[in-house]
Amino acid sequence: MRTLALFLLTALAEIVGCYLPWLWLRQNGSAWLLLPAAASLALFAWLLTLHPTASGRVYAAYGGVYVCVALLWLWRVDGVSPTRWDLLGAGLCLLGMGVIMAGPRGAAV
Repeated sequence: MRTLALFLLTALAEIVGCYLPWLWLRQNGSAWLLLPAAASLALFAWLLTLHPTASGRVYAAYGGVYVCVALLWLWRVDGVSPTRWDLLGAGLCLLGMGVIMAGPRGAAV
């Protein structure tokens, strides 16, 4: 449960860190948005270091959570409802994440 919460926080920090510059560039937002964006991306990088397993495995598994959080962002922030294909893809990503995180350790390919 702790790992999932950490993944969710990490994804949110990354999305916010990328969304704010997008607002600045595409929606004529204030350049001041770049300061919290930089802080959010720094938080994202720091949160990645808190994960308890090897970094490559963390990045691979984190991708599944990121996809799901990005679709939630699409729905709640952008106001666009995910399609069934979006949801299917997110489910497949979570399934892949589960395989990566739950697989036996120390076994060679």
